[in-house]
Amino acid sequence: MASPESSSTPSRAAGAAVLIGLTGGIGSGKSTIANLFVERGAALVDTDQIAHELTAPGGAAIEPIRTAFGSEAIATDGRMDRAHMRSLAFSQPQARLRLEAILHPLIREGTRNGIESAIQAGAPYVLVAVPLLVESRDWRGRYQRILVVDCPPEIQLERVMRRSALERSQVEAIMAAQASREQRLAAADDVIDNSGDPNSLAAQVDRLDLLYRGLSMKGE
Repeated sequence: MASPESSSTPSRAAGAAVLIGLTGGIGSGKSTIANLFVERGAALVDTDQIAHELTAPGGAAIEPIRTAFGSEAIATDGRMDRAHMRSLAFSQPQARLRLEAILHPLIREGTRNGIESAIQAGAPYVLVAVPLLVESRDWRGRYQRILVVDCPPEIQLERVMRRSALERSQVEAIMAAQASREQRLAAADDVIDNSGDPNSLAAQVDRLDLLYRGLSMKGE
């Protein structure tokens, strides 16, 4: 699905914290990197987590999804049937657009509220994790820096297949619908290489943590 970017995302003028757009392809390790920044005191607003909450049992998107797609779109435990909706979205582009029309306004609201809460709490900077940030329109003006978590496509494939029940062809289809590695790197202000030794990540995060704190102190 396309990224739920919006002009309503608070900008630098909304408060003291610098906003960092965090992105990367499926299986690149965005969550791992985000958690390392949180350990160092950054605030995190995760649009994927917001989407999961909206489509969990009792979530705000459940009844609109049921109305739009029927009871087969809802699993027996009351959450959105992600496998069913993923298949539907890939086979029927109009269904994907209908789902986005339900989810994206709610995700934008949750993202905006999360950023404002982080700023009010005095966070030194805010990571906004947006998986499809580069694919969205008018993203450059929303963040002071774009941070891309990078690794080779083959490593992405291996990681996603290892952690999920998806076939290689299914993962390849998801990757094909996303921006290419080259497009993400071209958009990046900062890059974390997550293709090798996990022990190398701490030093990369430490360096950027210092940079982002410095930007916040300068009011940039």
